[in-house]
Amino acid sequence: MASFLLRRRISSSLGVSRTLHAGNMEPIWQHVELRIAALVTISCATRKYSSCAGTTKFDFTDLTRPHTWYPNARRKHRKVFLHMGPTNSGKTYHALKQLESSSSGIYCGPLRLLAWEVAKRLNKAKVPCDLITGQEREEVDGAEHKAVTVEMADVTSDYHCAVIDEIQMLGCRTRGFSFTRALLGISADELHLCGDAAAVPLIQEILKVTGDEIEVHYYERLSPLVPSKVPLVSFSHIQTGDCIVTFSRREIYRLKKKIENEEKHLCSVVYGSLPPETRTRQATMFNDASSDFDVLVASDAIGMGLNLNISRIIFSTMKKFDGIEMRDLTISEIKQIADGLLNLPVGRAGRYGSKFPVGEVTCIDAEDLPLLHSSLKSPSPTLERAGLFPTFELMFMYSRVHQTNDLHQILEHFLDNAKLSENYFIADCEETLKVAAVIDELPLGLHDKYLFCIS
Repeated sequence: MASFLLRRRISSSLGVSRTLHAGNMEPIWQHVELRIAALVTISCATRKYSSCAGTTKFDFTDLTRPHTWYPNARRKHRKVFLHMGPTNSGKTYHALKQLESSSSGIYCGPLRLLAWEVAKRLNKAKVPCDLITGQEREEVDGAEHKAVTVEMADVTSDYHCAVIDEIQMLGCRTRGFSFTRALLGISADELHLCGDAAAVPLIQEILKVTGDEIEVHYYERLSPLVPSKVPLVSFSHIQTGDCIVTFSRREIYRLKKKIENEEKHLCSVVYGSLPPETRTRQATMFNDASSDFDVLVASDAIGMGLNLNISRIIFSTMKKFDGIEMRDLTISEIKQIADGLLNLPVGRAGRYGSKFPVGEVTCIDAEDLPLLHSSLKSPSPTLERAGLFPTFELMFMYSRVHQTNDLHQILEHFLDNAKLSENYFIADCEETLKVAAVIDELPLGLHDKYLFCIS
């Protein structure tokens, strides 16, 4: 919704059509961009209507019944299918087959690359499908299907079938609210949720009040995953088919250079913000047995959905910076990366039809092996709460009632006074508050220019 409003404002202010394009942003920043778009829209609206006093005693900070925010979905009797299991289990395949055979539908994924892949798959199958992300909008004539990043999910339209991929991310402290919004808000006859079984109890609890019919299907991994007992130690031990996983673009290219300096291998690189066409070329070179590019250096972002001809996953480190602090990888992240990269398309004999029927996982440093082994043996911790963020409508109405155009004040009030049920938490708003403070300092005449700055 926020992106739609932002595009509409850009078009109306200039009298021309301009597609929002944010460049190659990492997923963690996409949700910030979309919240910024909502904040700018709110700012303009609140200044316009700030003279309208309100007398209602409605408590806009009561967020205990978020399912009521989506009347379109509540008017439907949705049948919800939970496809739960490891990445390499065929669960998403089954959900996408239902989407492909439906008369209308929407796919919601956590990554631009996944949305791009699904749109490409449906269009290739002669099912016209639009692609809508925070960075691009590609419309296909006659399309009744959409592939979108989850923040762009349309909760105002009706669909026959909807798929939400990686639904366990509703527990993410920064992006979880977008998955919760899609879960509660998408109006579809069939809603297919794909992800880790750790999310099942929470989803069942959340949907108790919606009247939806729930059916759970569990899937098992389709090929072996073997944790190594020995670390890599030296890059001189790199072999054909290896994939080294790291967590920044700078580190990807540093490792690529280090491996190629050994003069034994050439490296393809794949990471989340690569343009899809470039990413596909890099993956194709790596998968091609006749290519000289026989090693892959990749980010954790491609652990969701990509099929690659990998013999061994090598973690360069078991820590990552999550935008706030440097921390150990979680059990879910480790399993997601290992399972996701060692992927098996359903119906093939052997992983990717390759000479690597068994996937091996190890680390560069010996001190990281205990965490790797314990994580792969452990079930993911059961999710207890889902992310939540006030809707545009709630914040807009609050601003009218309290006669304020101070965005920072509106958000702070929600954070300090929000009433939640035990199933939810308020999403991390630190970046949004910083942006709100900046917007509050801008005179109204600068808002259109600001919109172009953030695009």
